[in-house]
Amino acid sequence: MKLTLKRIHTNFYRYSIAFFFTLCYPALYLLRQQKSWYKYINQVRRLIIFLSSSISGIFYSASFEEPVDWKKTYVICGNHTSNLDVSAVSTIMKNNICFMGKEELLTNYVLGYFFRTIDITVNRESKMSSFRAFKAAAERIKSGVSVVIFPEATIPKDYPPELNSFKNGPFRLAIEMKVPILPISSVDTWEVLWDTGKELGSRPGICNIFVHKPIETAHLTLDDADALRDEVHAIIKMKLQTA
Repeated sequence: MKLTLKRIHTNFYRYSIAFFFTLCYPALYLLRQQKSWYKYINQVRRLIIFLSSSISGIFYSASFEEPVDWKKTYVICGNHTSNLDVSAVSTIMKNNICFMGKEELLTNYVLGYFFRTIDITVNRESKMSSFRAFKAAAERIKSGVSVVIFPEATIPKDYPPELNSFKNGPFRLAIEMKVPILPISSVDTWEVLWDTGKELGSRPGICNIFVHKPIETAHLTLDDADALRDEVHAIIKMKLQTA
């Protein structure tokens, strides 16, 4: 019975996303004709997340190790345990952001729109696709847009989830562009919405996110990318173990 209720809640949440996206679509269409459309599409995405999450009883709470300068551009890296991570990051980040994600998301009714407009897709099996994706990410950063990358590259299938090893692409990007890494720990989004396996389902609840202090990269070289990756992995792992 409990699992059935969680699946009913998941369906309600997903349909509410589709409903509010459809409701906002005329505005999204018109915004693409505007000069500052990128910024405003991000704002509409946050509105859709707020409405669909709130009506489903899902809320997001952020704690900060230190105040974040939202005027700066970052490569934002966090653990990935639930599809709610995207909603959580969108909600708590106050600057202009885009996500990098797998190209299969292009077929999603809602996410596909954003990946065709403001976000970046990548085929993880193709080196050329990866090169193009990170080149696009570099262009976003040059224009003042922070890039969100989940360096685990996938949601762990273990329940409860274990922190997987990180890819080093996001850290090379940050070093090349001389922008800070902003680590974030998604503490318990998986407890509110679990996406894989027999435990599939969701429930009302609060998703807690911890934003660590930024790590500067201006003094680093590409030879430091692996060390930076391991440093961020250790920071997030420690937070998850002590939360």
